[in-house]
Amino acid sequence: MDTNTIESERVHVDSEEDLVEVKSSDTMSKKDPKNIGNKTIHISGKNFKRQRKLTSGVWVNFEFVDETDEDGNLFCKCKKCEKMFRADSKMGTGNLIRHVKNCKMRTFRDVGQMILENSTAGLANKLPVFDVAIFRELLALAIVRHDLPFQFVEYEGIRRLFSYLNPTTKTISRNTSKSDVVKMYEREKENLKFLLGSISSRICLTSDCWSSITSDGYITLTAHYVDDNWVLKKKLLNFCFMPPPHTGVHLSDHVCSLLKDWGILQKIFSITLDNAASNDVFADCLKGELELLCAGEFFHVRCCAHIMNLVVQDGLKEIDDAVIKVRESVKYCKGSQARKQRFLSCIEHVG
Repeated sequence: MDTNTIESERVHVDSEEDLVEVKSSDTMSKKDPKNIGNKTIHISGKNFKRQRKLTSGVWVNFEFVDETDEDGNLFCKCKKCEKMFRADSKMGTGNLIRHVKNCKMRTFRDVGQMILENSTAGLANKLPVFDVAIFRELLALAIVRHDLPFQFVEYEGIRRLFSYLNPTTKTISRNTSKSDVVKMYEREKENLKFLLGSISSRICLTSDCWSSITSDGYITLTAHYVDDNWVLKKKLLNFCFMPPPHTGVHLSDHVCSLLKDWGILQKIFSITLDNAASNDVFADCLKGELELLCAGEFFHVRCCAHIMNLVVQDGLKEIDDAVIKVRESVKYCKGSQARKQRFLSCIEHVG
């Protein structure tokens, strides 16, 4: 056959099913389609090199360039940034994978791309690297949020669950989980301390004391302030043990030490307390330790809810006899159906 005549050749690609016919000659100038795996590309030039079947999921992010260079090298380009890469089988896909990870034009908000990658086992299907620090942080947060015991991390079922999710996960003890929670508390406390120190407004406090069923005393201290966006905020500063005696002087010393710890002694405007007798002494003693506006005239605020409760209790004492009679009548009627009928008939007769 004449050398100028186009001859038919067969190029083997990985398996017998991938054999494709390619027409070539020494002076070929037009482009001919060539099927490689699931991709159809066009190759021009003299030399045709053996190609592997495209099985890597990274190829969904690239498309082949129609023309090869003068040496017959095949090229592909990124669908997002159109950067060119060698696509010969001998080059592998390592450089393509690295580019996909760092491509600035690529975003996972592209829903169509995500669906395509999920359907072809692409890079989006790879699990993120397991970070022990993040795992322990989330575990400590779950313990605090759901009021779980520290021993929760030692439960056999929980440890088996963690081991199933990641076999390399190291089990931790309840003491370790306690330490993680304390570290998280210290970090959040420092963040809140910085926030309270940076606000431009004054801070109003509310505080209350009570005793537990075991007669242990506790005190709470809550901060209220308006942020720079004029939004009212409330932060619980302390919930701590309050040893006896619960006198006004002792309460003042204890709260003053808490405010010094938070660094807000100079930013207090008022404090709201209930109407216990000791709180008057408490407010007067604390007033001398602070730099207050208007010489502390508006510092001590009495709790309206507590005042209303005292008013209601005094009113109920005046009608205590009537309330007792009504209560006993209800108990009598509930004793039996016959009593209820007799009671209702009496009510109707009186009416």
